[in-house]
Amino acid sequence: MRRIILPALILIIAAYAILTSHHDRTATAQQRAGLTPEVIARRNSIEQELQSVAIVDRKVMVAMRDGKRMAADVYRPKDAAKKYPTVFSRTPYNFNFWDVRNGVPRDLSTELDAVKRGYAYVQMNERGHFFSEGNYDILGPPLSDGDDEISWIAKQPWSNGKVGLIGCSSTAEWQLAVAAQGSPALAAIIPQGFGAGVGRVAPYFEQGNWYRGGAVQMLFIAWINGEQNQVRPMFAPDASQEDLIRASKSFDLAQQPPPVDWSQALRHLPEQDILKAVDGPKGIFADEMPVDTRGSMIKRSPNDPAWYRGGLWNDTMQINVPGFWFMSWYDVSVGPNLAAYNHVRKTAKGEISNQQYAVIAPVLHCSYKRATENTVVGERSMGDARLNYDELTWAWFDHFLRGDNNGILEKIPRVRYFTMGINKWQASDTWPPKGAQPVTFFLSSGGNANTLNGDGALSNSAPAADSGDKFDYDPMNPVPSYGGNVCCTGNAVQGGAFDQRKMEERKDILVYSTEALKEGIELSGPVEVTLYVSSDVKDTDITVKLIDVYPDGRAYNLDETIQRLRYRNGYDKPLAWMEPGKVYRVTLQPMNTSNFFETGHRIRLEVSSSNFPRFDRNLNTGGRNYDEVTGVVAHNVVHHSKQYPSEVKITVVRK
Repeated sequence: MRRIILPALILIIAAYAILTSHHDRTATAQQRAGLTPEVIARRNSIEQELQSVAIVDRKVMVAMRDGKRMAADVYRPKDAAKKYPTVFSRTPYNFNFWDVRNGVPRDLSTELDAVKRGYAYVQMNERGHFFSEGNYDILGPPLSDGDDEISWIAKQPWSNGKVGLIGCSSTAEWQLAVAAQGSPALAAIIPQGFGAGVGRVAPYFEQGNWYRGGAVQMLFIAWINGEQNQVRPMFAPDASQEDLIRASKSFDLAQQPPPVDWSQALRHLPEQDILKAVDGPKGIFADEMPVDTRGSMIKRSPNDPAWYRGGLWNDTMQINVPGFWFMSWYDVSVGPNLAAYNHVRKTAKGEISNQQYAVIAPVLHCSYKRATENTVVGERSMGDARLNYDELTWAWFDHFLRGDNNGILEKIPRVRYFTMGINKWQASDTWPPKGAQPVTFFLSSGGNANTLNGDGALSNSAPAADSGDKFDYDPMNPVPSYGGNVCCTGNAVQGGAFDQRKMEERKDILVYSTEALKEGIELSGPVEVTLYVSSDVKDTDITVKLIDVYPDGRAYNLDETIQRLRYRNGYDKPLAWMEPGKVYRVTLQPMNTSNFFETGHRIRLEVSSSNFPRFDRNLNTGGRNYDEVTGVVAHNVVHHSKQYPSEVKITVVRK
């Protein structure tokens, strides 16, 4: 790793400032123009109030057991006679207290709120990010860092010995595996949008959202381009805390990479060179790195031993910490999230198994607080999807970190979930809700289910004879992703519910719909699809979308999944190649949702072989895929009959 010591870095920046002073001043004026005087005044006021009510200790370098130091900011009440519980937020993202580009403090309202509520609030950067030392690996391994950080907090003279974790996305995902380490100081967790922290939990085998059904979820390719840079400015180990604080007002070490059009960049082949093609930094995506997992993520199989050496949690790791789990229907991995929640409820020891609560919102990744009186996700209105998340999370911490007898566990349901379609919050003691029953629909057609104008149907019984539906999958012309349960792909995919009719005009999409429903159906729980397929290639993919079709034809996507057929027998089993013309049974990893299909609506299933760039393209060769540049067209068939009962099994709640 290249290191630039503090004096040299300051000289370099100063020289660059002289050469580009006019441009920099213009840019700064433009950037500051983005903040209104009211925002600037509010930020300054918050910082002033923080200084008046808190002991503020910034750029504290906390040593790990291997000697590497992680950068922390600490905020705590001024009354030194008391000891305080701590809310700990660890992140790979920039939390520099000074907004360098606008020349004002950043919004520190969360820190101020915590202190005023009687908490210490600690923020820390993961290893290898910003002011923290060491080499970056996803989720900030080694796991010992998390243990060391929590232990350090608990040992501070101002600490009451109890630590709670909170955060969303990468600020949450590391919590699971670290919680399983069993630190006695860890009293409660609030992971939000945490799917990329789930490695393997039955029946999912995603290795932290890297895969779905053995296909690569391409979100990480765009995301990791801004995260894995290890050729970066650093400070000398002997730089004083005062120097680091002072330097933080001049630069925050945040990257300013050139913009990338990910809608085009993700099309590059071979896949392993996507970041190289946009002049992205070397790192764990495709390169060997000096970290425990060794990097080279794109080259791994779903059961590669490297996945078990990093920061991922899996279902062999017991979590015995009270958990408040936040999820959302249009996030990238609500299925594994729900499976992890249920697994912890089942396996945690004693009373802690009953101290696991969940909220499932109808929003995009980490967009809980963006819900409004009319929450629109993509193109579909979810109505009023607001919750008072601050009230819930602080009550949780008050109970478990301060010991307040506030009745929070009795006041809230074990599972609070939002049902789309009727657009309301509902409550249950379990997920799926108690009394939920499976209902099966069988695929059928006259052999022409292609497009929404075809004859594909979902019916109550399998057809007697097989009229297989044929379609061609050309990896050079994949089905474009349109909406969906996704995040972090830049401009490549917009998440949420969108009318799929224009997509369903493609000949390579098979469309199966029920008749108009004679009575409404609440689907709340898993959706399991089993198909019988054949092909003329060694390996291909099968993709599925679940759709709510309105009486006027609007067709809103609910969830989606994929299966790479070489892994159809399991991800820890030998690869299963296809023989031309032979029919294979394929069960896809479950989708999940809560949606009310009103009277007159239809339940629809789309079947194809691509959903790109939501998932990477199978080039159909039977090769390694990540290092290939040429694909072949697959001629695929979905079979449906009593002999080949292709089906979709939904979970229905009757009330």
